[in-house]
Amino acid sequence: MYVLGQRGPLDTLNNLWILHFCWTTIESGSGGPRNSQDDSESTSGMSLPPSLWRLSGSSSAFSGPAARPRPDRNFMNKHQKPVLTGQRFKTRKRDEKEKFEPTVFRDTLVQGLNDAGDDLEAVAKFLDATGSRLDYRRYADTLFDILVAGSMLAPGGTRIDDGDKTKMTTHCVFFAVEDHDAIRNYAQVFNKLIRRYKYLEKAFEDEIKKLLLFLKAFSETEQTKLAMLTGILLANGTLPATILTSLFTDSIVKEGIAASFAVKLFKAWMAEKDANSVTSSLRKANLDKRLLELFPVNRQNVDHFAKYFTEAGLKELSDFLRVQQSLGTRKELQKELQERLSQECPIKEIVLYVKEEMKRNALVETAVIGLLWTCVMNAVEWNKKEELVAEQALKHLKHYAPLLAAFSSQGQSELVLLQKVQEYCYDNIHFMKAFPKIVVLFYKADVLSEEAILKWYKEAHVAKGKSVFLDQMKKFVEWLQNAEEESESEGEDN
Repeated sequence: MYVLGQRGPLDTLNNLWILHFCWTTIESGSGGPRNSQDDSESTSGMSLPPSLWRLSGSSSAFSGPAARPRPDRNFMNKHQKPVLTGQRFKTRKRDEKEKFEPTVFRDTLVQGLNDAGDDLEAVAKFLDATGSRLDYRRYADTLFDILVAGSMLAPGGTRIDDGDKTKMTTHCVFFAVEDHDAIRNYAQVFNKLIRRYKYLEKAFEDEIKKLLLFLKAFSETEQTKLAMLTGILLANGTLPATILTSLFTDSIVKEGIAASFAVKLFKAWMAEKDANSVTSSLRKANLDKRLLELFPVNRQNVDHFAKYFTEAGLKELSDFLRVQQSLGTRKELQKELQERLSQECPIKEIVLYVKEEMKRNALVETAVIGLLWTCVMNAVEWNKKEELVAEQALKHLKHYAPLLAAFSSQGQSELVLLQKVQEYCYDNIHFMKAFPKIVVLFYKADVLSEEAILKWYKEAHVAKGKSVFLDQMKKFVEWLQNAEEESESEGEDN
């Protein structure tokens, strides 16, 4: 046995052979024991690599039997075994995906619905019990297709199994009687199913959106039943109003299907709830300003909408749209007025612009005068000191009095302006004492008439700060009344 570290030429050679053995073992990847035959073969043909020869000195030191010829380089790979790269993973059974088989699901569901027949209580119980056996989450589309249309639907709305009656059912919404009460009973089936399996709620919303896109593929009777079902489910909160965005698709708008479907839907909705419920839901879903999109571009105007819906018996919705359009128009007008006032445009130009907008959007003077007052008062950074704000306000309002006078030609407009002034002075406490001065200024500038001020004082004032403002105006009103009496007596004398 030789130990590394011994001195002498032969000892050095033995040490080098030990190092060479370790090196070849590591390279070959075989760390196990070797038999005697292998040892003899390797000993007879093995030699040091050139680097170790250099470490041991010149080759002449090993003349004789110790010196051996260099073996073939490929010999060292003689016992190597091929190694496969990569890793092999075994899939667990619980991770293996089940094969998607909607036809098996369809057959089971159709059979159960046919067995239940027209008894919707039995249908509801069947759907409740079957949910534990069938994968509703995986086959939600197939489930709702069959409950609504009686068959699986292909993209576009055509029935996949239309030719095979054994794979269809007539116990569904499309085969129900075209009656509000009958469709309401089907709506209760959907309500029970979704309450029992809450995860179906989103899938059902997507299903109704899809069906609305497929309206062209359905008959007029089927469209009516779907509209009634959707309206009832919107009324009881099962569906959100946002699903109605599918009705704005060009393909069904151009055909006139969207408007016709919407009328039937809103009628069913209002049969369950009142008009305020409908308009409130539309407003929350930001659809109140998009109702015109139910019609083609060349008919997207308030007059056509109002006529169409009024003739269909939905005057409440046509009135609602007029109000919403008016509000939208007024917001745009207010924004433009603020911009023009900030740029200090000439009053005559502002008057012309407002009158054109009134004519184009059918705005009345009573709506515009309040808007003008708000814009005029928002155009200034008011002083925080009460004793200075009155003087600042009078100077500012005197400049814009001709603008207000141009849109207060009617008695009702003057009363609206007075009420707006009263509310503003009450809401902004620094203006409380400025109210009578503003009224007198407007009287002298012919913005307010004597009759309008007296009517406001007697009956047309609002509740905000009533006692304070009536007391402030008492002397001026008495002066107006005395002046009126004097003018009447002078007229009689003449």
